[in-house]
Amino acid sequence: MSLPESVVYDIPRRECVDVVDWSIDPDRAVLLIHDMQDHFVRAFDRESEPLRTVIPNIASVRADARARGVPVVYTAQPGDQDPVERALLTDFWGPGLAASDERIIDDLTPADDDIRLVKWRYSAFARSDLAERMRMWGRDQLIIVGVYAHIGVMTTALDAFMRDVRPHVVRDAVADFSEADHARAMDYVATRCGRVETTVAVREALR
Repeated sequence: MSLPESVVYDIPRRECVDVVDWSIDPDRAVLLIHDMQDHFVRAFDRESEPLRTVIPNIASVRADARARGVPVVYTAQPGDQDPVERALLTDFWGPGLAASDERIIDDLTPADDDIRLVKWRYSAFARSDLAERMRMWGRDQLIIVGVYAHIGVMTTALDAFMRDVRPHVVRDAVADFSEADHARAMDYVATRCGRVETTVAVREALR
């Protein structure tokens, strides 16, 4: 398989039917900005939807999170991965990204005090210290934004749920291969492992 090219679609507007009524508490939350690297964002037409909306929404949520003292964590896959480290991912996605493509996009450059996790598998928890950091911070909610909704975003949400961390996926601050993939990922999260939010709702909670 390979990543798509020039992805353009409208963010799904229909509301998900959330099973849970969890609310975001800034004192319990962590913001996870998932895989917003040059390599992955290149799949999209940046001047069109969904990225035209998603990137500013991520930036606004990040600004509110920082203002409230919510930890901001980035995931980023390493470039030029050793085939032994990459392992089974190669069978699905090939050798991965080059070192020149591993940086976070300029619009969302991490601050010096943000946390950057090396991303080895679909879930941000896999082979990282995210769970340990959250326990150390005394936080058990994870606000997730970024790409791709039906792969790493959804898997991270499910992994969080299985660790008794409440995931909140921001519907209009994530992007995917297609509108259908995006919608399916949101439906899965809403009915199986988390809560689907809007940027407006998250910003209100953080303020």
